[in-house]
Amino acid sequence: MNINDLTDLLKNPYETEWIELKVNDFEPQSIGEYISALSNSACLHEKEAGYLIFGIENKTHKAFGTKFKPREAKIGNEELENWLATQLNPRIDFKIFEFVIDSNPVIVFKIDATKDTPVKFRGEDYIRVGSYKKKLSEFPEKTRKIWSKSLIKRFEKELAATNKESDEILRLLDYTSLFDLLKEPLPANKASILEKLEQEKVITRKHNYYNITNLGALLFAKDINKFEELNRKSVRVILYKGKDRITTEKEQTGKKGYANGFEELIDYINNILPSNEEIGKAFRTETKLYPSLAIRELVANALIHQDLTVKGSSPMIEIFKDRIEVTNPGKPLINILRFIDHNPESRNEMLALFMRRIGVCEERGSGIDKVIFQCELYQLPAPEFIEGENFTRVILYSPRVLREMDRKDKIRACYQHCCLKYVSGSIMSNQTLRGRFGIEDKNYPMVSRIISDTLEEKLIKDYDPSNKSKKYAKYLPFWA
Repeated sequence: MNINDLTDLLKNPYETEWIELKVNDFEPQSIGEYISALSNSACLHEKEAGYLIFGIENKTHKAFGTKFKPREAKIGNEELENWLATQLNPRIDFKIFEFVIDSNPVIVFKIDATKDTPVKFRGEDYIRVGSYKKKLSEFPEKTRKIWSKSLIKRFEKELAATNKESDEILRLLDYTSLFDLLKEPLPANKASILEKLEQEKVITRKHNYYNITNLGALLFAKDINKFEELNRKSVRVILYKGKDRITTEKEQTGKKGYANGFEELIDYINNILPSNEEIGKAFRTETKLYPSLAIRELVANALIHQDLTVKGSSPMIEIFKDRIEVTNPGKPLINILRFIDHNPESRNEMLALFMRRIGVCEERGSGIDKVIFQCELYQLPAPEFIEGENFTRVILYSPRVLREMDRKDKIRACYQHCCLKYVSGSIMSNQTLRGRFGIEDKNYPMVSRIISDTLEEKLIKDYDPSNKSKKYAKYLPFWA
């Protein structure tokens, strides 16, 4: 690190979550806590390092100088630098740099971002929230992201096949699909094709040989079984005969990559889904029980948000007589109650970015609001989101009339309807919920009971608590 690097850091108009500015506050315990917090925050924000800088005033970024001399400081008979290092777990690296700006001494701790696990100082891990240092235990969602961030980032860049000649690369990868999906013309020569694959991080080059990245194989494998470490990442689709897992009617495990095989996967699922036969005036027509757009969104989510580091597990679509279960490995990174409104957090940024570019998912979100909307449009029960020990599952239920739904079904539908209204710029009322359930206006007390139960569960709240009319009251999600 040199003075130009420091100057660039100070161009930030204010402290960030990975830069802390101080003058003379150099109590050893506090320094250790900041090392933990800045290392964890740097990982969370995908920065190479965090920085603890002494001698720079926070508001003005002027060099006031510092009296702190870390190389002379000791804890008992032990040098401060060594003492700090021994109190960190894991033992991440940090370096101390000394500068002089306008005759004022400035000290910089450059702290490597953690890679595999949150950094603890003396048994406690910390994080930066805005300009404040907090205990990481208070923010479980940030903890999850740190645990997964660097592992997944490395996974996408790791190599699925190494030292391959160019012809073998083109035999293993469905490169024509890449150009089709990106709506780009296929180059006329092999060199240009390989150059594009390298540009898209599908392959890397070393001298006269090529490597295929995990990202490239996952997206564009012609046969994923050719990649030993990835063959358990294939999507499984299982059709059961009844409402349980006792009798399997069909089972298929995908061979193609997620990008070149996505449309084929969705078509296969839609073709085996149960349907209702409707008889019109002249023709019989089949109507699928589940909206195809909801299926598409949920399958895309399962691929994009899975934890790729989970061994021996893959995205799975299970079709029962009365429901569909879409499961992906890994706990969700956000609270399942906030799936509708929260900005999505993807473990697999490179995978998600490419899938967005080819139109499999949208730039802005997870598509859960679309799923909820489609379920309401089809008059289906509300989908159920489940967080397991090491998986995330979404259940779509087949059509049921209101009297066949239990209390939990009705509360879940009420909460999701309230969220959907709010993110759409509207507000839930007894009237809108009657429309969601298809209930006649005269039966509004029935809906009032559902709203009352949802209020009792603290999932929604009154828009105007002073309004005493339940019939005309409006409601917001608990988080609004």
